[in-house]
Amino acid sequence: MSKDTFYITTPIYYVNDYPHIGHAYTTVAADVLARYYRLRGKEVYFLTGTDEHGQKIEKTAQKNGETPIGLADRVVQRFETLWKDLLITHDDFIRTTQPRHENGAVHFFQACFDKGDIYEGEYEGWYAVNDEEFLTETTVKEMGEEALSKNPNIIRLKEKTYYFKLSKYQNQLLEHIESNPSFIEPTSRRNEVISFIKQGLKDLSVSRTSFDWGIELPVDSNHVMYVWMDALSNYITALGYPEKTALFEKFWPAQIHLVGKDILRFHTIYWPAFLMSAGVELPQTIYAHGWWTVEGEKMSKSKGNFVDPFEFVKNYGADSFRYFLLREFPFGQDGNFSKEQFIRRLNTDLANELGNLVSRSLSMVEKYTQAKVPAFDLDKAKEFLTPLHTNFFQYQEKIEALKFDQAFSHLWDVIKHANQYIEHQQPWVLAKKEDQSQLHQVLYHVLELIRMVSVAIAPLMPTLSDQIRSKLSLDKILCVKGADALSDALQIGILKAGADTHKGESLFQRIES
Repeated sequence: MSKDTFYITTPIYYVNDYPHIGHAYTTVAADVLARYYRLRGKEVYFLTGTDEHGQKIEKTAQKNGETPIGLADRVVQRFETLWKDLLITHDDFIRTTQPRHENGAVHFFQACFDKGDIYEGEYEGWYAVNDEEFLTETTVKEMGEEALSKNPNIIRLKEKTYYFKLSKYQNQLLEHIESNPSFIEPTSRRNEVISFIKQGLKDLSVSRTSFDWGIELPVDSNHVMYVWMDALSNYITALGYPEKTALFEKFWPAQIHLVGKDILRFHTIYWPAFLMSAGVELPQTIYAHGWWTVEGEKMSKSKGNFVDPFEFVKNYGADSFRYFLLREFPFGQDGNFSKEQFIRRLNTDLANELGNLVSRSLSMVEKYTQAKVPAFDLDKAKEFLTPLHTNFFQYQEKIEALKFDQAFSHLWDVIKHANQYIEHQQPWVLAKKEDQSQLHQVLYHVLELIRMVSVAIAPLMPTLSDQIRSKLSLDKILCVKGADALSDALQIGILKAGADTHKGESLFQRIES
C-alpha cells in the first residue's frame, strides 16, 4: 500500500433501521477525513454501504408483507438520499446482497475453513434477535433467566452451527493490540478491548439454520453465514477480494475503520481474528466514537426525541448540520444533541463570527476600494500572516488525530483574530486619511485570511467554502493527486491586487429560537 493512498470505511448500516443522527455522525466524520486527505493530495477510497442479511430482516419483511430484498431496496434508497443531502463523497456503496460481496464472503469463509479454524457443532443459549447476537454468560447472569424469557426480542436457541476458533487467536490478538497502540482508538476503547480479551475468548458461532435470508455456506447448504463474518468482510470484498485486484493492492489495508462503540468488539476482536485466519493483513486503525443522546436522554422514537437528519438538513442546510456534529464535543466521547445548543452554535460560530467576518470585510472592500482587492506590500502581509500559520498546522494535526472539535477550534481562533484585528485597526478611521496605503494593507490581510480559511473549512463545509471563494473570484478547490492544496493555500500573496470581489448575500442569517 502506498503512503499516497487513504482507505476509510464506515460500518455498513443495517437496513432494518431508518437513517438517524448516529448514521449521519459516523458518515460525516468519514467524509470530512476523505475530503481532507484528497485536499492533501492523497488518492482516497471511501466506502460505506448496507448490511442486508439476517433473521431480523427476514422477520420484518414477513411482517410488512414484502420480500427481504424488497425491504432492503426500499431502505437503501433512504440512505443513498441522505448521503446525497449531506454532501457525502463516498467512492463506493456496497450492499451485502450484491454478487461481488456474496462471492467474496464465501471465499473468506472457505479460507478460514481450509485453515482448520471452522468446525461443526451445536449451539444452545439465549439469542437477541434485534442485535443479531448471542448473549454472553455474564449478560445472562446479570439479566436473569426469568427476565430473558419474558423479553420478546430474546429467544432460546438450540441448533446446529459452525464455530470459528476465536479462542485460538486470543494471544495473537492481544499481542497485536498491545504492540500497536494505534490499532484501537481512542485509548479508553483500547483498554476496554484488552480487558475483555484477558477474560478469555470463546469460540464463535458463524452460521445459522433457523432462517434462510443469508449467504449459503460453501461447505454446508443447510446453513447460512452468520451476520458478522458476512458483514465484516465487506471491507475487503468491496476491493475485489478474493482477487488481488488493482484496487485491493492499492488500498488494503484500510487506514481507518470508523465505528460506533456498540460494535467495537466485533471489529476489534472478531474481524482481526478472521483476517489472521484467512491470511489477510489487518487494518491500521479501528476508531470507535461515542453515542448521541437527545436533550440528555437516549434517542428513541417512542420517546419522541428522534433526531431526523433529513429535517435538519432541509431546515438549516447540510454545512450547518455537518459543522454542529463534529464541532460540538470530542469525537470519541458521548454527546448530547440539543436543538437550543444547535441554534446557539450556528448563531455564534457561523453567523456572528465567520459570516460577519466575510460580510463586513467585503462590505469595506466594496466601499473603500470599489470591490477590488487592494494594492498591498507583500513583506508586510507575510509579517502579519506567517505567525497565524501555526493555527493551520494545529488544525491539520488535530484533524488527522480525529480530534475534530479541537481542529476547528484552532481554525476559529484565526477567524476571531481577524475580527479582533478589524476592531483594532478600524478601517473606517483609516479610510479618512489622505494616505490609503495602511487601509489597503489591513483589508488585504483580512482578505488573505478569509481565503486561507475557505480552503481549511472545505472538508467540513464544502458549500460554504465554494461560496466564500466565489465572493473572492476564486475557483473551487481542486484536489489533485500529489498536490497539497492545504499547504499551497498558506502561501501569501495569492489574491492579486485589482481582482474583483463580490459581497453578495450574507453567508448566514441568525436563527431565531
